[in-house]
Amino acid sequence: MEKRDYYEVLGVAKNATPEDIKKAYRKLALKYHPDRNPGDKDAEEKFKEAAEAYSVLSDPDKKSRYDQFGFAGMNGGAGGGFGGGFADFDLNDVLNSVFGRGFNFGGGGGFSSFFGGDGGRSGGGRRVVNRGTNLRVTVKLTLEEIANGTTKKIKVKKYVPCSACHGTGEKDGNSSTTCPTCNGRGVQTRVMHTMLGQMQTSSTCSTCGGSGKVIKEKCTSCYGEGIVSGEDTIELKIPAGVYEGMQLSMDGKGNAARHGGINGDLLIAIQEIEHPELKRDGIDLIYNLYIGIPDAILGCSAEIPTIGNKVKIKVEPGTQSGKILRLKGKGLPDINGYGHGDLLVRINVFIPNDVSKEDKKLLEQMRESESFNPQSKRNESFFSKLKSAFRNMM
Repeated sequence: MEKRDYYEVLGVAKNATPEDIKKAYRKLALKYHPDRNPGDKDAEEKFKEAAEAYSVLSDPDKKSRYDQFGFAGMNGGAGGGFGGGFADFDLNDVLNSVFGRGFNFGGGGGFSSFFGGDGGRSGGGRRVVNRGTNLRVTVKLTLEEIANGTTKKIKVKKYVPCSACHGTGEKDGNSSTTCPTCNGRGVQTRVMHTMLGQMQTSSTCSTCGGSGKVIKEKCTSCYGEGIVSGEDTIELKIPAGVYEGMQLSMDGKGNAARHGGINGDLLIAIQEIEHPELKRDGIDLIYNLYIGIPDAILGCSAEIPTIGNKVKIKVEPGTQSGKILRLKGKGLPDINGYGHGDLLVRINVFIPNDVSKEDKKLLEQMRESESFNPQSKRNESFFSKLKSAFRNMM
C-alpha cells in the first residue's frame, strides 16, 4: 500500500485537537479491526496504517517532527515510515491508550494473537510476577564526604526471603497445584456482548493473584507469603559531587517479593550536613572573610579554609568590601565528571559599632585627611582618570 499522509489516513485537519485525533483513530480501529474483518487483507493494512498514524499524531514531539519534516522526520526516510515501519511501535500500547487495558474483540486471540503477541502487557496471558516494594533511606553527608565520595554501611529493616521455604511459601516443594480458576494463565477473561460486537477483557486472577498456582500446604514460618521481617546490612557507595535532595537508587536492595518474585529497590536520599565556615553554591564554595579597616587599606594575608586543608591568600592594599577573590578548582567536583568548581572568597570590611576615645581621635584625624575623602581628586576613580586622559588627547 502506498504510504499516505497521516492526517489523510485519520481524516483530520492539521489543527485537529488531541481529542479529535483520538476519536478519529477509535472509529477506524473499530471499523478495520481484524476480528471484525477476518481474512480481509485490505482491512488489515488499513488497521495497521491507522495505528501508525495515531502513534505519531498523538505524541506532541513526534507530531512536531512530522509537521516539519514529514516522513523524513520519523527516522525512516520518505519511504520508511515511522522509525523504519509499523513494527517499530507497539500496537498493544496504541490500542490500550485509546480503549484501555485488556481491550479485545471476539473470543479468539484478538489483536494480540493476530500480531504474534501473548498480550502480556495488558494481562492477556502472562503470569504476574510479584515485585517487592521499594525502601527509602536518608544518608547525611559532610561537605568533605561529598567532595571526595564515600562508602557507608547501614542497617535496614525489611522483608527478606523466608529461609524455611526459600521464598516459595510452600511447606515443601510439592505443595502447590495449577490454579483451577485460570488454568495456570494468571488471568481471568470475560466476554461481554455489546452493540459493537463481543468485547473481551482480561484481569489478574482473583484466586491465585496472577501466579498461576495455588498453594495447598503453606509454609508455617511465613504462612505462605514467602517473605518474613528481617534486617540487612547494605554497603552504600556514594559518588563525589552529590547534592542535597538528590536521590540515588540501588536495584534489588529493597523489600523481597512474595513467592520468589523480584526484589524492590533501595532509594537513597542525600542530606547535607552544614559546614561551619563554607557555604555551597552548586559546585562552587563560598567563604566570607572579615578584615579590619587597616587591613583593607594597607593589605594583608589571611588563612582560608578549604576542603581538607587551609590555604593562604593575599589581600591587596585598598581592597573594597564586597570584592570577590576566586580560587580556581578549590570547590566541589561535578557529579558528571566535568571538573571542579571554585572557592569564592567574599571580602567583608569590618566596621565597629563602638570605639574608644583614643580610636575616635584617630578617626577624626583620618576624616580630615585627603586620603580618606572619597570626593578628593586624589581618590578619583580609574575610570574618571581614563576619561580625563581621553579628553586631553582630543
